Amino acid sequence: MRRWCLLVLLLLLVDCCLCQFPRPCANSEGLRTKECCPVWEGDGSACGALSGRGFCTEVEVSDEPHGPQYPHSGIDDRERWPLAFFNRTCRCAGNYGGFNCGECRFGYWGANCAEYRESVRRNLLTLSPVEQQKFISYLNLAKNTISRDYVISTATRAEMGENGENPMFSDINTYDLFVWMHYYVSRDAFLGGSGNVWRDIDFAHESSAFLPWHRVFLLYWENEIRKLTGDFNFTIPYWDWRDAQSCEVCTDALMGGRNALNPNLISPASVFSSWKVICTQPEEYNSKEVLCNSTGEGPLLRNPGNHDRRRVPRLPTAADVELAVNLQQYETGPMDRFANMSFRNVIEGFASPVSGLAVPGQSTMHNALHVFMNGTMSSVQGSANDPVFLLHHAFIDSIYERWLRTHQPPRSNYPRANAPIGHNDGYYMVPFMPLYRNGEYFLTNKNLGYEYAYLLDPGQRFVQEVLTPYLEQAQQIWQWLLGAGLFGAVIAVLIVAVFVAARRKMKRSQRKKRVSSFGERQPLLQSSSEEGSASYQTHL
Repeated sequence: MRRWCLLVLLLLLVDCCLCQFPRPCANSEGLRTKECCPVWEGDGSACGALSGRGFCTEVEVSDEPHGPQYPHSGIDDRERWPLAFFNRTCRCAGNYGGFNCGECRFGYWGANCAEYRESVRRNLLTLSPVEQQKFISYLNLAKNTISRDYVISTATRAEMGENGENPMFSDINTYDLFVWMHYYVSRDAFLGGSGNVWRDIDFAHESSAFLPWHRVFLLYWENEIRKLTGDFNFTIPYWDWRDAQSCEVCTDALMGGRNALNPNLISPASVFSSWKVICTQPEEYNSKEVLCNSTGEGPLLRNPGNHDRRRVPRLPTAADVELAVNLQQYETGPMDRFANMSFRNVIEGFASPVSGLAVPGQSTMHNALHVFMNGTMSSVQGSANDPVFLLHHAFIDSIYERWLRTHQPPRSNYPRANAPIGHNDGYYMVPFMPLYRNGEYFLTNKNLGYEYAYLLDPGQRFVQEVLTPYLEQAQQIWQWLLGAGLFGAVIAVLIVAVFVAARRKMKRSQRKKRVSSFGERQPLLQSSSEEGSASYQTHL
């Protein structure tokens, strides 16, 4: 009976293993055994097994064939991810998640991960000034805080020795962890020898996984910021760039204005002017056949609008977005940057939103914004260095959400085979840890615990975009308002007191005059009558 219960529990497990080098596994022992099943501190067992949170199990990768774009096999650590590093990881049960099953799946909260909660991502430009500055301070905190849970690989698996005798991992700050991940997933494949690389390979761009991968990237980043700051209400804001004529978020109060002395740099009035970028020199890495190691490589560059206008004549419009959302098919043909009438290829920016046809040499939609920023963000591998990246991809994700809600595609519409390497349904997303399959995120965000303010119904939207910022601002200044109210009340009391004293003095003066004029003739009746008349007129 016990065996059958265990079998049933295993069948209920979800694919939530790991793979982005959790600190407990980045050592010789982890590499030698190829096992990454860290202990959950809550019960002292691997994967929280004693509490039923998960179990250490074999990683099963998809054997479906990929497309012809990558003709090699067995030369890149990202092939059949994560088997080059680990073949046993935690698989979490129910709503549990995290690399040791010590956290919850996206959208779930509480000690037992039983509470579903929906957070709302809002337009950066509609946030209150206090909320805007809090977002910027969180970014800067992440840039200056070493990641507690994760490290990065500074060498290929082969360089670390057959039995992991030479582990080569490095600490990295929380913000740059995600910059490195975006570099690693899109870097060229080393074929052996200086500069000998295969460039037509990318596990997160130019094919089906572009939207699901970046969806998980944002959720994962959001989760790390919540843990870092303790602000579990935090959500990534978005920049609605439809019909924009300039970079509306590129101001000193937000993402950094233009430097007056050098238009390629960020204004010194912005905290982002002091940021150093990483992973921005792919040609140097290729010539030396090395990985980016998170060494600072200079300042953040940005010169929005001064780009090649032959490649990007204008920014995307609201009409472009509507045309893209109305496309019926998610993926078509070769399922790469040459696909026609593919929603994914149009929204990524390799095809025209007007015709739906691939347009080599031009950049539309998502790609257009990257080119428009004209700096660090314009190079794929290093683009996540610019925090505008987050705002931009949050809005791209909202368009993806609109398409999913409009067409409600079954998971079977996502390519199961023959997409470029890394993009099939069953492929685990490189280099995330925990593990996530591409097809699992071909679903609405209503299952993932978040929503976009502009997609809410009008009443909810008013609360999120108008009332909530007002209340947040009022909450910040309530003490000042209370003090001002009390001060005003004191002043009012003083004015009333002075007024009452003046009236009494005037009445006493009037009584004296009447007594001297009329002598003793009915003094009480006369006094009462005249006083009442004077009071009424004064009040009137």
